[in-house]
Amino acid sequence: MGSQEVLSETARLASSSALLQILFRVITFGLNAFTLRYVSKEIIGLVNVRLTLLYSTVVFLAREAFRRACLSGSTKRNWTKTINLLWLTVPLGVCWSLFLGWIWLQLLEVPDPDVVPYYEIGVVAFGLSSVVELLGEPFWVLAQAHLFIRLKVIAESLSVISKCILTVILVLLHPQWGLYIFSLAQLLYTSVLVLCYVTYFMKFLGSPEARKKSFPVSRMTDLLPSLVEGQTVVDWKEAKLTWSFFKQSFLKQMLTEGERYVMTFLNVLSFGDQGVYDIVNNLGSLVARFIFLPIEESFYVFFAKVLERGTAVKLQKQDDIEMAAAVLESLLKLMLLVGLSIMVFGYAYSQLALDIYGGSMLSLGSGPGLLRCYSLYVLLLAVNGVTECFTFASMCKEEVDRLNLSSPATSVSQHAFSLLDDHLSGLILLCWPCPSHSCVCLIS
Repeated sequence: MGSQEVLSETARLASSSALLQILFRVITFGLNAFTLRYVSKEIIGLVNVRLTLLYSTVVFLAREAFRRACLSGSTKRNWTKTINLLWLTVPLGVCWSLFLGWIWLQLLEVPDPDVVPYYEIGVVAFGLSSVVELLGEPFWVLAQAHLFIRLKVIAESLSVISKCILTVILVLLHPQWGLYIFSLAQLLYTSVLVLCYVTYFMKFLGSPEARKKSFPVSRMTDLLPSLVEGQTVVDWKEAKLTWSFFKQSFLKQMLTEGERYVMTFLNVLSFGDQGVYDIVNNLGSLVARFIFLPIEESFYVFFAKVLERGTAVKLQKQDDIEMAAAVLESLLKLMLLVGLSIMVFGYAYSQLALDIYGGSMLSLGSGPGLLRCYSLYVLLLAVNGVTECFTFASMCKEEVDRLNLSSPATSVSQHAFSLLDDHLSGLILLCWPCPSHSCVCLIS
């Protein structure tokens, strides 16, 4: 596939992902507004902050490094070794789920059962859902590497819609179930997501379309771990790159979800206040998730395919280098334009937006101030996301390792500010958010 074709497919992937994110956020924002009228804000806070943090931490630490390493380079590779490497995400996810689940159950403050019932069931369900999602990782990477746009749109749409429908039904019929509702909905979401990818590949592999495209996998059994006589189990170059990204993902997760870790482990906010904070935080990050995140994810694939990781610029195809530079420049201009627009209008209409969405519970107090801070932060996100995806797509292993050494200083300073004053923690947490918005986009 030539550079022009990759660019065209990447643009389609970015636009489809952006529209998909808009659909997701509209549905989930409506769902949040609906559930606020039937479920206590304490349950909302516990689900959207503590349990979602458990899920996102397990998934991110288990798969982020593998995704970045296995999406780098050309699609013409030994996919048997790559698939073997990707299946390591499952046992890794099981280990993280057991370890973090124990911390969530034994070391963290347990909510009052009269206010938030079935907490233990919620922890088990969200940990299990993360492992279920990891079962589809080889399918996801293979689809993403070959730019299967329609598959991603359909799979994520069906899973989100299924989750929302089940949540609404259970909230209306059995609001007293509490965390049971969100636990079942989360398990349904991950199950449908994985099932969509598995079903698609069952029909696609061996079909005339697959043979026409010379797809590197011909049978479903090829997507399972396998050994090839006389060859190593995995590509050690990919494995070493994965380890470099894994060390960085540790730090990145701390930065990305820093405010949630502070709220979860230090109890600076009550569960009810955490629920209000999460709603304001989600509203402020709309643009980052609608536009910035899909573009970053999609163009990371583009830059990873066009640029040769670790190769000097002069030794690469100059046409590809010029195209990558032109695309980066255009993306930066677009992001700055969007970021400046959001900053101007968001700062002026923060209180009105909160009043329309959640009423006086959100529009009174510190909510408008927090949202204004976020509108300024969006401008920084506009530049950060694109430059980050370009950098990570072109860096060699040694450069990734060097970057890992500089990240702890940022992490320490962030959390030091978060701990300055418990009474100001809500404001500080939102005024000093994560330096990277490329976190897992959660439907919660």
